Amino acid sequence: MNRPAAIEKEGPKLNAHLIEFRNENARLTTFDELAQAHDQPGILRSRDYFNSLIKDEVKKGIPSSRILLGGFSQGGAMSLFAGITCPDKLAGIVGLSSYLLMEGKVKEYVPEENPNKETPIFMGHGDSDPLVKYEWGVATAEILKKWGWSVDLKTYKGLQHSADPKEIDDLEVYIQQRLPPLGDEGASKA
Repeated sequence: MNRPAAIEKEGPKLNAHLIEFRNENARLTTFDELAQAHDQPGILRSRDYFNSLIKDEVKKGIPSSRILLGGFSQGGAMSLFAGITCPDKLAGIVGLSSYLLMEGKVKEYVPEENPNKETPIFMGHGDSDPLVKYEWGVATAEILKKWGWSVDLKTYKGLQHSADPKEIDDLEVYIQQRLPPLGDEGASKA
Protein backbone atom coordinates (compact mmCIF):
# COMPACT_ATOMS: atom_id res chain seq x y z
CA MET A 1 0.00 0.00 0.00
CA ASN A 2 1.30 3.45 -0.90
CA ARG A 3 1.00 5.82 2.01
CA PRO A 4 2.22 9.40 2.28
CA ALA A 5 5.71 9.60 3.79
CA ALA A 6 4.40 11.47 6.85
CA ILE A 7 2.05 8.60 7.69
CA GLU A 8 4.80 6.01 7.18
CA LYS A 9 7.11 8.05 9.41
CA GLU A 10 4.55 8.77 12.17
CA GLY A 11 2.53 5.53 11.97
CA PRO A 12 4.34 3.58 14.72
CA LYS A 13 4.35 6.62 17.02
CA LEU A 14 0.63 7.23 16.41
CA ASN A 15 -0.20 3.56 16.98
CA ALA A 16 1.79 3.55 20.23
CA HIS A 17 -0.07 6.69 21.36
CA LEU A 18 -3.44 5.10 20.53
CA ILE A 19 -2.56 1.92 22.45
CA GLU A 20 -1.40 4.08 25.38
CA PHE A 21 -4.71 6.02 25.23
CA ARG A 22 -6.74 2.81 25.15
CA ASN A 23 -4.83 1.31 28.07
CA GLU A 24 -5.18 4.52 30.07
CA ASN A 25 -8.85 4.86 29.11
CA ALA A 26 -9.55 1.30 30.24
CA ARG A 27 -8.62 2.32 33.79
CA LEU A 28 -10.96 5.33 33.78
CA THR A 29 -14.36 4.55 35.18
CA THR A 30 -16.13 7.87 35.61
CA PHE A 31 -16.80 10.88 33.44
CA ASP A 32 -15.00 13.07 36.00
CA GLU A 33 -11.88 10.87 35.83
CA LEU A 34 -11.97 11.13 32.05
CA ALA A 35 -12.13 14.93 32.23
CA GLN A 36 -9.04 14.99 34.46
CA ALA A 37 -7.07 12.99 31.86
CA HIS A 38 -7.49 15.43 28.98
CA ASP A 39 -4.48 16.93 27.20
CA GLN A 40 -5.65 20.54 27.06
CA PRO A 41 -2.77 21.91 24.90
CA GLY A 42 -3.20 19.05 22.42
CA ILE A 43 -6.97 19.51 22.29
CA LEU A 44 -6.61 23.23 21.64
CA ARG A 45 -4.01 22.62 18.90
CA SER A 46 -6.36 20.12 17.24
CA ARG A 47 -9.28 22.53 17.54
CA ASP A 48 -7.19 25.26 15.90
CA TYR A 49 -6.28 22.86 13.11
CA PHE A 50 -9.98 22.01 12.56
CA ASN A 51 -10.74 25.74 12.42
CA SER A 52 -7.95 26.29 9.87
CA LEU A 53 -9.43 23.55 7.66
CA ILE A 54 -12.84 25.25 7.86
CA LYS A 55 -11.31 28.63 7.01
CA ASP A 56 -9.52 27.06 4.00
CA GLU A 57 -12.81 25.67 2.69
CA VAL A 58 -14.53 29.04 3.20
CA LYS A 59 -11.73 30.73 1.23
CA LYS A 60 -12.44 28.24 -1.59
CA GLY A 61 -16.06 29.41 -1.67
CA ILE A 62 -17.82 26.87 0.53
CA PRO A 63 -19.99 28.61 3.12
CA SER A 64 -19.25 27.44 6.65
CA SER A 65 -22.98 26.78 6.98
CA ARG A 66 -22.43 23.92 4.45
CA ILE A 67 -19.67 22.31 6.55
CA LEU A 68 -20.43 19.55 9.00
CA LEU A 69 -17.91 18.32 11.61
CA GLY A 70 -18.13 14.74 12.74
CA GLY A 71 -16.17 11.79 13.96
CA PHE A 72 -16.06 8.53 15.85
CA SER A 73 -14.53 8.00 19.31
CA GLN A 74 -11.69 10.50 19.82
CA GLY A 75 -12.58 12.03 16.44
CA GLY A 76 -16.14 12.50 17.64
CA ALA A 77 -14.98 14.01 20.92
CA MET A 78 -12.77 16.42 18.99
CA SER A 79 -15.63 17.24 16.60
CA LEU A 80 -17.97 18.03 19.48
CA PHE A 81 -15.38 20.29 21.11
CA ALA A 82 -14.32 22.00 17.86
CA GLY A 83 -17.93 22.34 16.72
CA ILE A 84 -19.32 24.06 19.79
CA THR A 85 -16.26 26.32 20.05
CA CYS A 86 -16.05 27.12 16.32
CA PRO A 87 -16.19 30.85 15.49
CA ASP A 88 -18.09 30.10 12.26
CA LYS A 89 -21.66 28.84 11.83
CA LEU A 90 -21.60 25.14 10.89
CA ALA A 91 -24.21 22.93 9.23
CA GLY A 92 -23.94 20.26 11.89
CA ILE A 93 -21.90 18.57 14.59
CA VAL A 94 -21.64 14.78 14.97
CA GLY A 95 -20.13 12.67 17.72
CA LEU A 96 -20.37 8.87 17.45
CA SER A 97 -19.27 6.84 20.48
CA SER A 98 -17.79 10.02 21.87
CA TYR A 99 -17.71 12.33 24.87
CA LEU A 100 -17.16 15.97 25.82
CA LEU A 101 -13.55 17.09 26.05
CA MET A 102 -12.51 19.54 28.77
CA GLU A 103 -16.02 19.51 30.24
CA GLY A 104 -15.03 21.83 33.08
CA LYS A 105 -13.42 24.40 30.75
CA VAL A 106 -15.09 24.06 27.35
CA LYS A 107 -17.47 26.98 27.96
CA GLU A 108 -14.44 29.28 28.25
CA TYR A 109 -13.69 28.55 24.58
CA VAL A 110 -17.19 29.07 23.17
CA PRO A 111 -17.20 32.36 21.22
CA GLU A 112 -19.22 35.13 22.86
CA GLU A 113 -21.65 35.28 19.92
CA ASN A 114 -21.92 31.45 20.00
CA PRO A 115 -22.64 30.95 16.28
CA ASN A 116 -23.39 27.23 16.74
CA LYS A 117 -25.85 27.50 19.62
CA GLU A 118 -28.67 26.67 17.18
CA THR A 119 -26.68 24.00 15.31
CA PRO A 120 -28.25 20.60 16.07
CA ILE A 121 -25.84 18.00 17.41
CA PHE A 122 -26.21 14.32 16.50
CA MET A 123 -24.74 11.73 18.83
CA GLY A 124 -24.90 7.96 18.52
CA HIS A 125 -23.62 5.52 21.14
CA GLY A 126 -23.81 1.80 21.80
CA ASP A 127 -25.05 0.90 25.25
CA SER A 128 -22.42 -1.85 25.53
CA ASP A 129 -19.37 0.25 24.61
CA PRO A 130 -16.49 -0.89 26.88
CA LEU A 131 -14.00 1.73 25.64
CA VAL A 132 -15.91 5.02 25.48
CA LYS A 133 -18.51 4.20 28.06
CA TYR A 134 -22.16 4.76 27.21
CA GLU A 135 -22.58 6.76 30.43
CA TRP A 136 -19.98 9.26 29.11
CA GLY A 137 -22.04 9.80 25.96
CA VAL A 138 -25.21 10.25 28.01
CA ALA A 139 -23.46 12.69 30.38
CA THR A 140 -22.13 14.64 27.38
CA ALA A 141 -25.59 14.95 25.84
CA GLU A 142 -27.10 16.01 29.17
CA ILE A 143 -24.43 18.65 29.77
CA LEU A 144 -24.76 20.10 26.27
CA LYS A 145 -28.57 20.18 26.59
CA LYS A 146 -28.26 21.88 29.99
CA TRP A 147 -26.08 24.53 28.33
CA GLY A 148 -28.73 25.09 25.67
CA TRP A 149 -27.61 23.02 22.67
CA SER A 150 -30.05 20.81 20.82
CA VAL A 151 -28.68 17.26 21.08
CA ASP A 152 -30.18 14.13 19.57
CA LEU A 153 -28.55 11.16 21.30
CA LYS A 154 -29.48 7.84 19.75
CA THR A 155 -28.75 4.64 21.67
CA TYR A 156 -27.91 1.39 19.89
CA LYS A 157 -28.72 -1.68 21.97
CA GLY A 158 -25.87 -4.15 22.36
CA LEU A 159 -23.45 -2.11 20.25
CA GLN A 160 -19.89 -2.04 21.51
CA HIS A 161 -17.20 0.41 20.32
CA SER A 162 -18.21 0.16 16.69
CA ALA A 163 -20.71 1.40 14.13
CA ASP A 164 -24.07 -0.16 13.36
CA PRO A 165 -26.07 -0.07 10.10
CA LYS A 166 -28.99 1.58 11.95
CA GLU A 167 -26.60 4.23 13.30
CA ILE A 168 -25.31 4.92 9.79
CA ASP A 169 -28.91 5.20 8.53
CA ASP A 170 -29.73 7.66 11.34
CA LEU A 171 -26.59 9.64 10.54
CA GLU A 172 -27.54 9.75 6.85
CA VAL A 173 -30.94 11.22 7.73
CA TYR A 174 -29.25 13.85 9.92
CA ILE A 175 -26.80 14.79 7.17
CA GLN A 176 -29.58 15.04 4.58
CA GLN A 177 -31.52 17.34 6.91
CA ARG A 178 -28.49 19.52 7.66
CA LEU A 179 -27.07 19.59 4.11
CA PRO A 180 -29.99 19.55 1.68
CA PRO A 181 -29.14 19.62 -2.04
CA LEU A 182 -28.42 23.07 -3.37
CA GLY A 183 -30.59 22.50 -6.42
CA ASP A 184 -30.08 21.73 -10.04
CA GLU A 185 -27.97 24.72 -11.02
CA GLY A 186 -25.77 22.48 -13.16
CA ALA A 187 -28.67 20.78 -14.96
CA SER A 188 -29.52 21.91 -18.44
CA LYS A 189 -32.79 23.73 -18.90
CA ALA A 190 -35.10 21.88 -21.29
